[in-house]
Amino acid sequence: MTDATNPSSGAYGVAQALPADKYYSAGSDWLTNYRTQIDWGLGYIRDRYGSPCNAWQHEMGFNWY
Repeated sequence: MTDATNPSSGAYGVAQALPADKYYSAGSDWLTNYRTQIDWGLGYIRDRYGSPCNAWQHEMGFNWY
């Protein structure tokens, strides 16, 4: 859901960005467009881990990514 909000952290949207306005860098329609949120999330994974597989490996090792 594009408006999913984590009640504990306030993370928002499909990729659970925190703060939510980080999505803006992927497009001005970030509040309503799941594709914009996914594009942002994939960019985050690429920039931080290099690939989804590396992000998953980190998740499995540390229980967070």
